[in-house]
Amino acid sequence: MNTAQLLHKAKTSAFWRQLLNMALWRVVPFNKAHRPRITSLTDEEVRMEMPYIRANKNHVGGIHACALATLCEYVCGLCLLTHLDPKQYRIVMKSLQMTYHYQAKTSVKAKFRLTPQWVEKEILQPLQQTESLFTEFQVDVYDEKEMHICTGIINWQIKSWAQVRTGK
Repeated sequence: MNTAQLLHKAKTSAFWRQLLNMALWRVVPFNKAHRPRITSLTDEEVRMEMPYIRANKNHVGGIHACALATLCEYVCGLCLLTHLDPKQYRIVMKSLQMTYHYQAKTSVKAKFRLTPQWVEKEILQPLQQTESLFTEFQVDVYDEKEMHICTGIINWQIKSWAQVRTGK
């Protein structure tokens, strides 16, 4: 089963969503210890949670800044992949800027939303005229009490695989 099929099945089934979570933990082993979990997946939105567990805590008992940054990158990148075929387009994070507002002492959640119309107008059409583009997205993270924990600004480079050049 390919990624697109798994994403499609995960939209309507908790079983397939859990399978997707486990597959992503395996494909990106760095994330496994942090246990970020997709809680909802639609055609336009991805929602994720990160648990308040030892692996995610810093030295003062809050969720570590890097774990929060990972959550922001993860939810945004996964949403992009639901709109852009990974066989046709490569997405690479150019930069990640984090602003921390409040210390997380509970599990945290993030959501990211893109409409197909926006993707068509702001990504796919411009990519017909240029070999790559940089697009910036904002992700906000909240704790269980709805306190605004942090804001991530993620800048992605998006390009067609046909335009990718390697040093070889």
